[in-house]
Amino acid sequence: MASSPLFLSADARTLDRIRKGDEEALVELYRANRKPVMALVTRNSGTADDAEDMLQEALVVLWERVKSGRFTPTAHLGTFIYATAQNIWLRRLARSRREIVRTDEGGDAVTNDPGPLELMVEEQEASIVKGALEKLGEPCRALLLLFYWEECPMEEIAARLGFANADTAKTKKYQCKKALEKLLRGALPRHD
Repeated sequence: MASSPLFLSADARTLDRIRKGDEEALVELYRANRKPVMALVTRNSGTADDAEDMLQEALVVLWERVKSGRFTPTAHLGTFIYATAQNIWLRRLARSRREIVRTDEGGDAVTNDPGPLELMVEEQEASIVKGALEKLGEPCRALLLLFYWEECPMEEIAARLGFANADTAKTKKYQCKKALEKLLRGALPRHD
C-alpha cells in the first residue's frame, strides 16, 4: 500500500511531484535555494547572473536524475542542489582560469595559462596524489575515484564495489579520505 502524501517529508513530496512531471516543484526549489547559491557564487568571483545559471544547472541535474530513476536522496534536496551548484561553479572557475586571456597595460595579450614552472609543480602534485592513491589500494582507490572524479552517488558506488548499502560506502569513503590525507600530509607543498 502506498503511503499517503500527507505523511511524506517535504523533500519526498517534492521528489514525487518531479517524478510526475510537475515543473512547479522546480520553481519552488528555485525560490528556496536562490539565496544560498547566490551567496556561494558571488563570494567566489561570480556575478548574480552566474549564480542564476548555476542554480538552473543544478536543478536540471536534479530533474534529470529523478526522472531517470538515478536519484536516491541521501541528504536534503537543498543540500544536493547547493553541492551540485558548487561543483559546477568550481569546475567552471578552474576551466576559466586556464582559458582567460587579458591584456596588460602595454596592450599585449597575456594569458592566465600556467607557465612551465607551474605546469611542472602541477604534474609533480598529480604524481604524488596518484602514488598515494596506489598506496591506498583497493577498494579505497576505486571508491575515491568514483566519488570525486566520476561524481557517482553513494548508492551506485555501493552497488559497483559490493558494499552492503550507501551508508557503508559513505563510512568507507570517510575512512579512505582520511587515509589519503594522512599519506599526503607533508608530501604536497603548501600553498598558503
